Amino acid sequence: MGLTWLRWLPGLRTLRDYDPAWLRHDIVAGLVLTTMLVPVGIAYAEASGVGGIYGLYATIVPLLVYALFGPSRILVLGPDSALAAVILSVVLPLSAGDPARAIALASAMAVVSGLVCIAAGLARLGFVTELLSKPIRYGYMNGIALTVLLSQLPKLFGFKVEGEGPLRQAWALGEGVLAGKTHGPSLAIGGVTLVLILLLQKLPRVPAVLVGVVAATLVVGFFGLERFGVAVLGPLPQGLPAPSLPLIGISDLEPVLLGGLAVALVSFADTSVLSRVYAARLNTRVDPNQEMVGLGAANFAAGFFQGFPISSSSSRTPVAEAAGSRTQLTGVVGAVAIAVLLVAAPNLLRHLPSAALAAVVIASALGLIVIADLRRIHRIQPWEFWLSLVCFAGVALFGAIPGIGIAVGLAVIEFLWDGWRPHSAVLGRVDGLKGYHDIGRYPQAHRVPGLVLFRWDAPLFFANAELFRDRVLAAVEDSPTAAQWVVVAAEPVTSVDVTAADIVAELDDSLQARGIELCFAEMKDPVKDKLKRFGLFARFGAETFHPTVGEAVKAYLRSHPVAWRDWDEEPVRTPVGTVPQ
Repeated sequence: MGLTWLRWLPGLRTLRDYDPAWLRHDIVAGLVLTTMLVPVGIAYAEASGVGGIYGLYATIVPLLVYALFGPSRILVLGPDSALAAVILSVVLPLSAGDPARAIALASAMAVVSGLVCIAAGLARLGFVTELLSKPIRYGYMNGIALTVLLSQLPKLFGFKVEGEGPLRQAWALGEGVLAGKTHGPSLAIGGVTLVLILLLQKLPRVPAVLVGVVAATLVVGFFGLERFGVAVLGPLPQGLPAPSLPLIGISDLEPVLLGGLAVALVSFADTSVLSRVYAARLNTRVDPNQEMVGLGAANFAAGFFQGFPISSSSSRTPVAEAAGSRTQLTGVVGAVAIAVLLVAAPNLLRHLPSAALAAVVIASALGLIVIADLRRIHRIQPWEFWLSLVCFAGVALFGAIPGIGIAVGLAVIEFLWDGWRPHSAVLGRVDGLKGYHDIGRYPQAHRVPGLVLFRWDAPLFFANAELFRDRVLAAVEDSPTAAQWVVVAAEPVTSVDVTAADIVAELDDSLQARGIELCFAEMKDPVKDKLKRFGLFARFGAETFHPTVGEAVKAYLRSHPVAWRDWDEEPVRTPVGTVPQ
């Protein structure tokens, strides 16, 4: 009984087996990680439309909760640039500039996202993120990157813009720059910080974000640039996040629910990929369902401690790894260090310029953009490249949340299309090759007189069942000799549903009316079990199901006097008065 509940708490299992030799590494890695967590958390909070302090709250609580529920020993959770656009798209129009309302909305989204992830994990639905193919994921993330960039560029240039949606924001930004609204000192601080971060990112062991942010903060504080209009973070509230119920209005429910669902899908897709990468690197196994529970628990807790939706981090996790992290104790140390900062030194970051924070987010957004692999996809599969561009355009034109709806819709269409219009083939015997092969690829293939060998390369279900029937009948019509048997090579058929079963029965009626017998070869046992439940197995009879195509051909030749001789064997039957092929 104890083992049953313990499997949902991987952190306790890790603690039970903890090697004291790891402690020094985890503490050092946690302190190093803190230098990254603080500026990034504040930057992503502001990019999400909430105050910078909430980025630290959304770092402390999730790190502690994930240390208990998360299966990965090294993954770092916290605010993420990929979610910023989704959160902002809900918070910005609904909060009307009210900071308290903004964090209530964002926290409610975290609660929704957490509940969705926990429920999906408990229901063992961890496979759902595999729905998004790589081109679709690229298109969505490129669109998110553009959205984040456009939301942060005004802060970099030192002025505000009005307008919802990437296109309107880009237009308003261009108008503002042409109208001379750019604030020179802010642009200088932010631009230099951005360039410094991008240059230092090429040096793996240099904390690029920390160096850039500290340098910008020191410059602003030393020269007193606040008096020249440079916006700064200001003093942070002292103390730890207090439990708080995120209260929202009835009219807010729909956008918050949609936003929470979008966050759940995006955050778990990113987290599951990153988790698998590090599991392979560390030679461990991570349960995707437990990963979903861990992520959900972290989001759920964040929502009740003035946090907002979080995800795994592809930038902070490598920092922890490079610093020598052994377990999730690294995250616990990071969370405690941030808490000490808020209690003991909340004014330490008061001179941190907003333009520098914008530079941090922009640098992260640039890292989301994928171009090289899209070129490869265009070269090898052009239609998937254009699918990615359609997904990108959906986010760019309609925003982050409609964009993920478009991404999921395209993924479903892509999946159904492959099953809806699958490949099929009529098979024949090719001299010098074992087995039976597609006559479309081997026009010289020999076909057994009166026998149609038909292969269907997909599950048989409601969307393609009529096409299956039509193609079988077309193969019968195209047979060079009058068909007497049709053998369906069913090895690729992994499933049959009720609609398809009924259409197979109708096909059998049509063939029987023409004196043609329908048989099957190489059908998998689970598919046969379904046919037994549907009553089709009894209808056809066990003798019509053959273990291989070759056995089906032999059965046909034993019962039909046709001239046939294979290139590699003696004829099964050559009736008197016929000439072998």
